[in-house]
Amino acid sequence: AAPRPDLLPWAAVPGGAELRPAVRADAGELLTLQLACWVQEAHDNPGVRIPAHHETLADVQGWVDTDTVWVLRRDGRLVGAVRGRLDGDTWWIGRLMVAPDVQGQGLGRFLLEQIEAAAPAGARTYALFTGAASASNQRRYRRAGYRPSRTPAPDGAVTMTKRVTD
Repeated sequence: AAPRPDLLPWAAVPGGAELRPAVRADAGELLTLQLACWVQEAHDNPGVRIPAHHETLADVQGWVDTDTVWVLRRDGRLVGAVRGRLDGDTWWIGRLMVAPDVQGQGLGRFLLEQIEAAAPAGARTYALFTGAASASNQRRYRRAGYRPSRTPAPDGAVTMTKRVTD
């Protein structure tokens, strides 16, 4: 299941959702979901430019084409997604998102575990950005083993990392 979580039975996914690799046709829904999911980040980090709020459909199509992207659907509806990209020996995790009305059901943690499992063999570190003032996000990532890092982050953000274990 680690290399192909899309083959997991629905019962293995919280809430009976379907996990599968994203395709270009998902880009419109991904853009809509990310706009909805990053509203709280904007509230928690006033005055900070949130990149997810400034991407275009073409930007999302671009990362769907080049990155590892998982989408989570429940009854056909896109309810979550996450992406990963290898840069050197760092597996960068981004756009971890769960629709606001289904948050708190373990879907975010599940998506994080799945994208970590999808890291290529050369990855030594998982890394992600979250808002410097996003205390709840930072708590969630700490519970998952991530710690603040000195790796440079965009203005208003903090980098959190975790070592890849075999």
